[in-house]
Amino acid sequence: MKSREPDSKPPADGDTALLKKLGPGLITGAADDDPSGIATYSQAGAQFGLNTLWSVLFTFPLMVGIQVISARIGRVSGHGLASNLRKHYSAPFLYTIVSLLLIANIANIAADIAAMGEALKLLIGGPAHLYAIAFGIISLLLQVFIPYTRYVRVLKWLTLVLLAYVGTLFAVHIPWGEVVRGTVWPHLSWDPAYITMVVAIFGTTISPYLFFWQASQEVEEMEDHPGAQPLIQAPEQAASNFKRIRTDTLIGMGFSNVIAFFIMLTTALTLHLQGVTDIQTSAQAATALRPIAGEFAFWLFAGGIIGTGLLAIPVLAGSSAYAMAGAFGWKNSLADKPQAAKAFYAVIALSTLLGVLICFAPIDPMKALVWSAVVNCVIAVPIMFLMMRMASRRDIMGEFTLGPGLKGLGWSCSIAMALAVIAMFWGMLLG
Repeated sequence: MKSREPDSKPPADGDTALLKKLGPGLITGAADDDPSGIATYSQAGAQFGLNTLWSVLFTFPLMVGIQVISARIGRVSGHGLASNLRKHYSAPFLYTIVSLLLIANIANIAADIAAMGEALKLLIGGPAHLYAIAFGIISLLLQVFIPYTRYVRVLKWLTLVLLAYVGTLFAVHIPWGEVVRGTVWPHLSWDPAYITMVVAIFGTTISPYLFFWQASQEVEEMEDHPGAQPLIQAPEQAASNFKRIRTDTLIGMGFSNVIAFFIMLTTALTLHLQGVTDIQTSAQAATALRPIAGEFAFWLFAGGIIGTGLLAIPVLAGSSAYAMAGAFGWKNSLADKPQAAKAFYAVIALSTLLGVLICFAPIDPMKALVWSAVVNCVIAVPIMFLMMRMASRRDIMGEFTLGPGLKGLGWSCSIAMALAVIAMFWGMLLG
């Protein structure tokens, strides 16, 4: 990272308006509802109706806890997760985790780009593969050639496309009494298909790439504000930054879970009630909505797929680059020019271009996505356990080790994900 002169003054954004305070948390939360996530939530609503809505009540506090911890590690130490892992834990473990993350992210990018191409084809016709290439190239060029401060503003405004999934509900009748009952008192099942779907929702919602991205974005935000320093060196800056992180993450993760809720609700009230229960892609969900909910819902749903993909691909590729750069000690800032951080930008380019190529390979993007979800679930558990250890170490966090509340939330999330992985493998064995 770039060096700076010590400055004890708090960062300039301490008392700015709420919108300016929103950044890493908002973008991270919104990127979680990517086209592959939309496919998962659509399948949940189509297959099980209202009986998976409860999951967002469960994932929201857990997601807030673990993402706040990610952000605090970055802001306090001044380094991303991979850099901290390289400094304090074994290299073989780090390289294994980062390699698996890279593979999972590339598979996810491929599924997202393919879904975006299919969505644009639904809207205007034409070749889906050509659109996929265009989306991949556009996303890559934006990351490489737009300055970080300007690109963050672009991503922040892109989060508004998620409101499309709230808009789709205006096309359907909502029996709110049944929705509330289904959310707080669902019909749970021990059927392997139901358990697998709940695990898929967990794996889609709480993903390792989000941990790496938000921690690194906190470092980027610090670099972007003259006078800001790692909190372990400038504890007087802690109060305003912790408040900003908490607000930013609460809103970002709340946004993410609300949109997931509305996607499941929309498909439950339309596709499930019409007996359409097998949805494999987000584009397929949009197509199935058309004759049931009308053109308005179809256009909003399909258009949202494109917007969320443009938001998610930079986060997926960027988190891979941050992880690789942190693991190998490369320069790793989006604020740097490509010539100054060649390896970092090379990982972004490679991740994006490989994602595009997979769309043309004889590989089913959805099967690749399933396996990326499996990998994400598996590697999330040791990463989260190590994050909890890091956030409790005074040599990393100084006086800002976790308090009882965050510690309880973080360990609850880690244990819940561990149980989800066990349930996933149990379901695979039964299947």
